[in-house]
Amino acid sequence: MTVADRLLVERARRGDVPAFEELVRRHRDLVLRVAASAVSEHECEDVAQDAFVRAFHRLARLGADTPFRIWLLGIAHDTALAAAEARHEDARPTRALGHPDTGQRTPADLLERRERLERLGIKLKGLAPEHRMVLVLRDVEGLTYEEIAAATAAPLGSVKARLHRARRELAQALRANTYDWDLPREYAGRR
Repeated sequence: MTVADRLLVERARRGDVPAFEELVRRHRDLVLRVAASAVSEHECEDVAQDAFVRAFHRLARLGADTPFRIWLLGIAHDTALAAAEARHEDARPTRALGHPDTGQRTPADLLERRERLERLGIKLKGLAPEHRMVLVLRDVEGLTYEEIAAATAAPLGSVKARLHRARRELAQALRANTYDWDLPREYAGRR
């Protein structure tokens, strides 16, 4: 846990609501991206808010050696998966994968990029929620395998296996439609 997070957690445990609000401000985007990996875009805010409420009420359970960010990701992960199960809905995390484009693009280029991100979101939607969550945490958020295992309460081997399956399934889905991804023709038939 960063020193700043640790101090804010201690203050929040003593009832300092503005300290917890600062933790929310610092980690809100991350929690939203995790939520987007499991629920639809219009539900992300609700899931993120629920995760933060749960975290606030569970602050006493946070161990001194556990990084707040990892602990919060675990709560966000569980909250997002529970919301997806409750609504029988899979994720569409296009927002989580969209990074700002700094180059000058034509309106047609921008439209094409947005459409590709939407199609990627649809392809990601086909992955199992546990696989999709691990893929987002590793490849979008950059967490280590150990951090993902801690956040998802899954054994390290399971995290690695889920990530391998998610990448393989996503690659197969992308290869199935070379028009969408500008892959060379020789890759189109590989499975």
